[in-house]
Amino acid sequence: MANHLQVAKVLSIKTLHDQGWSQRRIARELGISRDAVARHLREHSNQAKAPTGSSDQLGTAKPAKAPTGSRSCCGPFHELIVAKLEQGLTAQRIFQDLVDDHGFDQKYHSVRRYVAKLNRVDPLPFRRFEVAAGEEAQIDFGTGAPVITKDGRRRKTHVLRVVLSQSRKAYSEVVFRQTTDNLIGVLENAFMHFGGVPKTLVPDNLKAAVIKADWYDPDLNPKLQSFCEHYGTVLLPTKPRTPRHKGKVERGVAYVQDNALKGHTFDSLEAQNDHLTKWESNVADTRLHGTTKRQVKKMFEEQERDALGPLPVERFPCFQEARRIVSRDGHIAVNKAYYSVPPEYVGHEVWVRFDLHLVRVFTGAMKPICTHATAAQGKFSTLREHIASEKISIVERGADWLLQKVSLIGPQTRLWAEGLVAHRGVQSVRVMQGLLGLSRKHSSDAIEQACATAHSYGEYRLASIRKLIDRAAPTQEAFEFLEDHPIIRNLSDYGNVVRIDFGKEANL
Repeated sequence: MANHLQVAKVLSIKTLHDQGWSQRRIARELGISRDAVARHLREHSNQAKAPTGSSDQLGTAKPAKAPTGSRSCCGPFHELIVAKLEQGLTAQRIFQDLVDDHGFDQKYHSVRRYVAKLNRVDPLPFRRFEVAAGEEAQIDFGTGAPVITKDGRRRKTHVLRVVLSQSRKAYSEVVFRQTTDNLIGVLENAFMHFGGVPKTLVPDNLKAAVIKADWYDPDLNPKLQSFCEHYGTVLLPTKPRTPRHKGKVERGVAYVQDNALKGHTFDSLEAQNDHLTKWESNVADTRLHGTTKRQVKKMFEEQERDALGPLPVERFPCFQEARRIVSRDGHIAVNKAYYSVPPEYVGHEVWVRFDLHLVRVFTGAMKPICTHATAAQGKFSTLREHIASEKISIVERGADWLLQKVSLIGPQTRLWAEGLVAHRGVQSVRVMQGLLGLSRKHSSDAIEQACATAHSYGEYRLASIRKLIDRAAPTQEAFEFLEDHPIIRNLSDYGNVVRIDFGKEANL
């Protein structure tokens, strides 16, 4: 590898150091970095050391003796420096004590470098983890082969590889953009390819999956969370900036880049994905894996296929989603149409999922708020329960509601209002609104009397009610029809008169 020095140069570093050269001078003379010099000297020093002592705790060891091959001016004070380090003193404090108490005449940086060597701890080796069949799939994006369009334009692609951690069975697909929708589409195709669903998915903190990285409680993309719920799996992103947590797919992406795609160009995504499908089947699946020492396809079929979770009956429903701020009129805009939200959410951010049929609104924590049928562009979909009661006019409430309010004044007022609705129809709504307004100026008894009088006359105008209240006019009397009266002749008398007249005319 490029960061490994030739054997001759490594030997030169050791020889020059033994001759008393400083690391800076060695680096300058050999044309390499000081870090490279220090690393190789440290490796040589560790190889020369015999295993010593135990450590107080994992990964930390007490400094016991001077660094091997050290020609530092601090060497004579090694035991003293070690004792002060055990007291928790800093390099600056140790330097000051050496100057004050022991006449140390060198620079502070000499003490700091010596202390750094004493405190240096060799890193622990990484621990490999193997998982049970069907437990885990690791996923990662890499650079795919370029697509050359018909007009000669060269387009960059991204290859997403999904690797089952136990058998190393994999699925690869290229896309133009690393979006959440593309990630979901590839994962779904991978599940279909495997014939089942792993219990967990392990990506790194790519933007298509993780909104805000956090090892303990990451903020995941809500759409991807819904996808995982649909398929009965769980998304467990790796620790930020720790690619070794998904080492199987890291190596898998490099494998597909170097073996399947390197040196190739394609005229479309479809052509590249067809190539990858054949390569997975003919090359990747038939190889003997370097770690498991078994053929990938055979290990998958014998151990992992049956351990995968079942596929759902239907694919994940395709929808779009976005964040929206609820405007002052209590609506949000989606595809140029407007949908109401309860008034308590005005000014707040909500999450919207929409397709050709429904628009669903959620809180930031994905708690459902409301659902609308998809409206045409420019149209408003306003649910009545989303209108604040203070903002609903009396006219909007309708005649039934007004009749209930009018009934509170009295039964005669109710009768007059019912007659009003029967005679004047839609116009009655505003008239009843005015009638209710009279109750703020006049007593219920006065309105009751006026309504009773007007109803007896069949008069259904508000102006008449106002005049009757002002004049307190009496109710019209209903006269009873009389059949007998002294000044009224009996009908039989009129019949005799008629017959006499007809007889005279006949004699003529």
